[in-house]
Amino acid sequence: MKQFYTIGLLLVANIFMTFAWYGHLKLQQINVIKDNTPLYIIILLSWMLALPEYFCQIPANRIGFDGNGGPFNIMQLKVIQEVISLAVFTVFVTVIFNGESLHWNHLAAFICLVMAVFFVFYK
Repeated sequence: MKQFYTIGLLLVANIFMTFAWYGHLKLQQINVIKDNTPLYIIILLSWMLALPEYFCQIPANRIGFDGNGGPFNIMQLKVIQEVISLAVFTVFVTVIFNGESLHWNHLAAFICLVMAVFFVFYK
C-alpha cells in the first residue's frame, strides 16, 4: 500500500506545484491578474499554492523511501516524481492553455522518461 500512498501524494503535490508555477500565467492571460501586478504579489500567490504541495511531497518521500520502510530507493522516488510532474504538466498545458498542442517530440520525450522509470527499477 505504501507505493500507492507515495504515488498518490506525489500526484497531488505535482498538481499543486504546477498551478503554483504556471497558473499565474493563465490568470494573466484571462486578465484575472493584470500585467502591471507587482511580481512579489505573484510570488506570494504562488507560495500559497506551493505550501500544500509540501504537505504532500514531504510525506510522499518519507513514506516511499526504503530507508523508512518504503518500497522505493531515493533514485526511484526522484524518477517517479519527474514522470508524474511531466504527466501533470502535459495535462495542465493541453487543458488550461488551449493554444498549446502536443507534438511528436513531446511524445518522444515522454517515452524516454517512461524508459527511465524502467531502467531505474531494472535489477
